[in-house]
Amino acid sequence: MLLGIDISTTGAKALLIDEKGKVVSSSTTPLKLSTPRPLWSEQNPHEWWEGIVRSIRQALQQAGVTGSEISAIGMTGQMHGLVLLDEHGEVLRPAILWNDQRTGSQCDEIRARLGKERLIQVTGNDALTGFTAPKILWVQQNEPEIFAKVRHILLPKDYIRYKLTAEYSVDKAGGSGTILFDLKERTWSGEVLAGLDIPAEWLPPTYEGPEITSNVNVSAAAETGLAEGTPVVGGGGDQAAQAVGVGAVHPGIVALTLGTSGVVFATTESALVEPEGRLHAFCHAVPGRWHFMGVMLSAAGSLQWYRDTLAPEVSFDELIDETRDIQPGSEGLIFLPYLTGERTPHPDPLARAAWVGLTVRHTRAHMTRAVLEGVAFGVKDSFTLIQKAGLGSIDQVRISGGGAKSVLWRQIIADVLGVELVTVKTTEGAAYGAALLAGVGAGSFNSVQEACEAAIQITGRTTPSDVTQLYQQFYPRYRALYPALASEFKALAELVD
Repeated sequence: MLLGIDISTTGAKALLIDEKGKVVSSSTTPLKLSTPRPLWSEQNPHEWWEGIVRSIRQALQQAGVTGSEISAIGMTGQMHGLVLLDEHGEVLRPAILWNDQRTGSQCDEIRARLGKERLIQVTGNDALTGFTAPKILWVQQNEPEIFAKVRHILLPKDYIRYKLTAEYSVDKAGGSGTILFDLKERTWSGEVLAGLDIPAEWLPPTYEGPEITSNVNVSAAAETGLAEGTPVVGGGGDQAAQAVGVGAVHPGIVALTLGTSGVVFATTESALVEPEGRLHAFCHAVPGRWHFMGVMLSAAGSLQWYRDTLAPEVSFDELIDETRDIQPGSEGLIFLPYLTGERTPHPDPLARAAWVGLTVRHTRAHMTRAVLEGVAFGVKDSFTLIQKAGLGSIDQVRISGGGAKSVLWRQIIADVLGVELVTVKTTEGAAYGAALLAGVGAGSFNSVQEACEAAIQITGRTTPSDVTQLYQQFYPRYRALYPALASEFKALAELVD
């Protein structure tokens, strides 16, 4: 039996699968998010531990197994968060999370100290508020009494690893998301650490995704019901583990998660970098591989907002079904899905959503279809950047998330991208990928690729139709809208500040 642990912003999840990849049980304990000030986002690491202890015990009980039947544990969870510990391993302050936006000035400072081009060349990424490094500088500058006590820096899931094993370690996929990593070397960058005055000894050793990092200790075993000595593997950040969970471990097979946000994940065989930093470039949880990642902030979230605001009495199925007779292109109506700003390819918090091209002929059905198409065009933005940055051909897209449930939306995306979409059997996401990584570490599989081939089953295929060429004509019009409107977005934001 294999255990996948996932610490997300919304819940602490424990997933049990057998050595063939079949899900045996799953339990999630909800977690609370704290926003003590505007733009801040924090959580209490102690609550993560309490939640995962509860979830592990419930998953074991549901499966009717004991901790001694677990052969290995894989870790995953939210990336980029900052957990600070003192010399005794005690938490110094609430964790600052990936979606915290307080560090804009620290990002500017990082670019000034290291140079933006050099930063991207070494780490694969520009300095963004979501990453870990600017959070460290913020604590240094705003909470010096806390910073003076810091002796260890961990990511959220790695705090749970520490609680399980009393050892400090981090997987290479998660570590690269701090922008303190040398992307090509797959370890901490002495140049970046020195440039930011962060002591190297505060950072833990790094491990590949399926590599055993440590073992469950006696106190954690007593709390969780696991067996002392159970090996814990490196695992991966949530998106890397999610990619393993759907089998996106080869170049040419891309993972698309269509949730509230939209994430495009493309495996690469070398440490490729998008020169302007418009894509994230991180280490994969698969040893010796890397990945590009593009993120649009309002994917299925755009449809959720549209339904809740303009048609709250109508189900999603009914709303989408109305669009079946609307021709591709929605009679010239285009939707920009920038409801919460944008990240890829426009890292602009002031970007705004819009329908462009409305006429009296347009109905609610046209507006709905335009939302579906606008999100598909937004996804294509990431695909376009990824291919220009050197990935090459994209042979298949493995789609998951709430938006993937819609047959029509899957068809629209396949037509816009011009590539086959497939769905897979498991819906457990990152926790499932973490469990597969544990299986490799335990020797149940010889490699991550073998684990994916053995455990992941394709359940559906959506191939592009003959309207792909029509969407190729509409996409440039979509691409032209942000540059045309960007200055107006900024001006509007200044009016309402």
